[in-house]
Amino acid sequence: MKKVLQYGEGNFLRSFVDLYFETLNREGGEWAVEIVKPIPFGSLDAFARQGNRYHVILRGVKDGNAAETVYPVSVVEQAISPFDDFPAYEALAVDPELAVIVSNTTEAGIAYTQGDSEFDQVPPNSFPAKLTRVLYERYKAYNGAADKGLVILSCELIDNNGKELKKCCNNYAKDWNLDAAFIDWMNNANTFCSTLVDRIVPGRIRDPKELAALEEANGYHDQVLDVGEVFGVWVIEGPAGLEDKLPFKKAGVNVMVVPDVTPYKKRKVRILNGAHTGFVLGAYLAGFDIVRDCMHNDTVRGFMNKMLHEEIIPTLPLDKKDLEDFASAVEDRFNNPFVNHELMSISLNSTSKWKARNMPSFLAYIEEQKQLPKCLTMSLAAYIAFYSNDIQERAADGLICKRPAGNTYKIQDDAWALDFYYAHKDDTAAQLVHAVLSNTQMWDQDLTKIEGLEAAVLADLELIRSQGAEAAYKSCL
Repeated sequence: MKKVLQYGEGNFLRSFVDLYFETLNREGGEWAVEIVKPIPFGSLDAFARQGNRYHVILRGVKDGNAAETVYPVSVVEQAISPFDDFPAYEALAVDPELAVIVSNTTEAGIAYTQGDSEFDQVPPNSFPAKLTRVLYERYKAYNGAADKGLVILSCELIDNNGKELKKCCNNYAKDWNLDAAFIDWMNNANTFCSTLVDRIVPGRIRDPKELAALEEANGYHDQVLDVGEVFGVWVIEGPAGLEDKLPFKKAGVNVMVVPDVTPYKKRKVRILNGAHTGFVLGAYLAGFDIVRDCMHNDTVRGFMNKMLHEEIIPTLPLDKKDLEDFASAVEDRFNNPFVNHELMSISLNSTSKWKARNMPSFLAYIEEQKQLPKCLTMSLAAYIAFYSNDIQERAADGLICKRPAGNTYKIQDDAWALDFYYAHKDDTAAQLVHAVLSNTQMWDQDLTKIEGLEAAVLADLELIRSQGAEAAYKSCL
């Protein structure tokens, strides 16, 4: 038996990590997950009442067809709170069968605060401090044996999550004056892996009739029932030998061990996230409300696919077939009949999102092709149109604009960005485009310096305003 110490009990871990280890067991493996609650809030009682058994439902589109599968999950051995039962938590640290640590403690979970925790605090406050304490107890119990080191898989959604976690642990070790031999063991006997995780997890079934039917089939009320999309991928940055320790690939699970996770993060951000930000703002102005409906419109779907396949994918440093397959999966994911993904929820903070998700592809295309990308340029114009369409007022928590259909909508972004658009609400189209493109706070550069861009964005904005966003998108096809 091999054991996984898992920091976190939320929806994502249950429908992703736990289900993956469950799959290993179905293929003949012997794994057990030990869940640890990383924060004092919330309750693990539901796990105890169900003997740590629950179901995961994966729903979505697979090979063009709606698909739904219910998976019983029995890989969880226990779920403990170190705040209520610290001895049980300490026992996990020295368990000879412990092999892997997994965490998903939110983006704020990987944080170091000087003086945040004392070594003998029960338990330490932060997640990295808790982990450092576990590693130290293990080091002492096995006299620093190199073969008792662990594989540590960080799933938090921050850049270089594994490296950042390792850095925090080293800071706590120094704060607590732990001996140099331990610090050497922590850094060299253990493998801190940065990872990229990707699965949309709605988390629960909202329809009471559907839930009742499922529970009748299961035979009990599942309080830990979890719902995720069919698509899932886990990219782990680590040594090649890690695939033997974590034989997911052999079990048919979409897990890759790679020397550098960066290109795969770039793939996700530029294709999946870039597609969202690239088309949703114009699509909302065109009258669409959820992503799935956009995929049923030839113009909007065609615009997205041209942007992905002709302008974004050519700029990415990965195998082209892999990129094309990933982009095709994106269309299926966006067409998920079980998820109502609202365009307005995707629109949050679109200024920084366009800069992070679309600007790199936009600039790389210009650099490589020596011309403007039609769809990405139109996307930039659609961003400006969305933020400036018949501005009504600057509310305390957003910018109120009016949609062409007549209803108002609230833009939520950094205050300075909203203040900028409100200050320019009476500009002509030409004045607004110049002000946006030359705003170095938005883009870290003056985009008016790109030859032909200002005129192209102005023409696109005027087309959106005069003929509508759908007609503007169609002009790119």
